[in-house]
Amino acid sequence: MLTNAPKGTKDMLPEQAYKWHYVEKAFADICRRYGFEEIRTPVFEHTELFQRGVGDTTDIVQKEMYTFKDFAGRSITLKPEGTSPVVRAFAEHKLFAGVQPNKFYYNIPCFRYEKPQSGRLREFHQFGIETFGTMDMMADAEVIAHGYDFLNEMGITDIELRINSVGCPKCRQKHREALREFLKPKYDELCDTCKDRYERNPLRIIDCKSPICQELVAGAPMMIDYLCDECSEAFDQLQANLDAMGIEYVVDPGIVRGLDYYTKTAFEFVTTKIGAQGTVCGGGRYDGLVEEIGGPSTPGVGYGLGKERLLLTMEACGVEIPEPDKTEVFIAVMGEEAKMAGLKLMGELRRAGVAVQMDIMGRNVKNQFKFANRIGAKKTVVIGADELENNSFAIKDMATSEQINVPMEEIVEVLTK
Repeated sequence: MLTNAPKGTKDMLPEQAYKWHYVEKAFADICRRYGFEEIRTPVFEHTELFQRGVGDTTDIVQKEMYTFKDFAGRSITLKPEGTSPVVRAFAEHKLFAGVQPNKFYYNIPCFRYEKPQSGRLREFHQFGIETFGTMDMMADAEVIAHGYDFLNEMGITDIELRINSVGCPKCRQKHREALREFLKPKYDELCDTCKDRYERNPLRIIDCKSPICQELVAGAPMMIDYLCDECSEAFDQLQANLDAMGIEYVVDPGIVRGLDYYTKTAFEFVTTKIGAQGTVCGGGRYDGLVEEIGGPSTPGVGYGLGKERLLLTMEACGVEIPEPDKTEVFIAVMGEEAKMAGLKLMGELRRAGVAVQMDIMGRNVKNQFKFANRIGAKKTVVIGADELENNSFAIKDMATSEQINVPMEEIVEVLTK
């Protein structure tokens, strides 16, 4: 038991770490190009933040959060998503008082107690971006374009952008009434959770994970047919912006997203490369969220993207992430005096930015060369009694077996060219 990771978690070993570094660096770079700055929030928050932000009728809050009491009796939750903590930080630090818009990105672990599946664990990792301070649909289009460009740069093919409008509180009320009327004859067949949602928030029944509930909502009234003039105009403007950007999309009235804070825009990037659960990235607008948690009325829009699902999709698309050089130089030594000279050289090379290793297992020189091959060293510096006497070190190219002798005082310069 102690030698097994908890269910739904996974170790990231060195042979996988470089892939994560690759996508993390690429994400930070595209955020820089789009004008997003990094924000970091705590790994846990007050439980009420997610109850009020994500919504107390969602699967996340009702079934999936890791919640506990701390020693002072406060209810604490490991964050199940990234937007609410960023909104809390935005309000707490009064960032709304500065020049708008505020544009942030994050790279975080999240935690949900759900059935582990390919690309989705109980501890998972998420990229995200958030824009605060504008109602203009240009912000929504920019957020979508950011995701579109990033996925394309990661080599993901066969992906479809699906968009919808989930309305606003004003027009959503009419849709709720129509949805309740539709579901009324089927009420007794709903799962217990959805029976509770029937009165409180019937929209959440649409994205219930129960197969029975999924069958029951087939043919249900869609929010897009109940939009008020403001929401309808906003959705038209979003589509016009995406058209101008040359970004193809499909209007999908079934997209409601699994969080209550969304208003107007909702979108997903979906692929068939990773099976039925093909959403790689999803997000939308949340104009009431800042006010809901105690800040001033401030519109916002953003998205979240799971790193595990991203890497799984890249693999399915045949993307090969280049493996970085682990060791550029290995120093093979023979004898105690040579070891001292090797230690001195190793320090100088590392301070010059070179990845260099020496043997620390007491191997003989033959096995040192085998080890150098095993770790992929490009060059091996040989130091023995002859080299010390001649004040000249041998450098062997491990790919061609060519060997040259270099004066000791020039060795660092030669190896850093």
